[in-house]
Amino acid sequence: MTSDKFNRPAQSDDWKTPSDFYNSLNDKFNFDFDPCPLNHDITKWDGLKIEWGQRNFVNPPYSRKLKEEFIKKAYRESMDGKLCVMLLPASTDTKIFHTHIYGVAKIEFIQGRLKFEGYNNKGEFCNMPAQKGSMLVIYDGRKNKNNE
Repeated sequence: MTSDKFNRPAQSDDWKTPSDFYNSLNDKFNFDFDPCPLNHDITKWDGLKIEWGQRNFVNPPYSRKLKEEFIKKAYRESMDGKLCVMLLPASTDTKIFHTHIYGVAKIEFIQGRLKFEGYNNKGEFCNMPAQKGSMLVIYDGRKNKNNE
């Protein structure tokens, strides 16, 4: 981990999706791939560089650059007839929201704040509510593929 200008450890990008929340989504969508699984070693494969499955669950790293790259990748994968269900912070004031999400994907805002499991910037395990609300962004390319 690196430090910022205030000499604090960088926040981890590895946060576990709450199991009950994931299970309810999986019951609905029957996922067959996760391009950024928890604690994944990207030296084995990089979710931004490989082809995804047909029905993808994506809880990307929330650091800005990686999050934006996964959003763009999910959009591209959906253009190939795939389903990509993304769990993202509800940041409706960002450029990426207006260029790649709003008016492009189905959006479902999640009531309340999800509790993610992971390690805070002190290295302590925690299970606390997210800092902001969350949303599901659903790119359903299966519709496009069926209409060809």
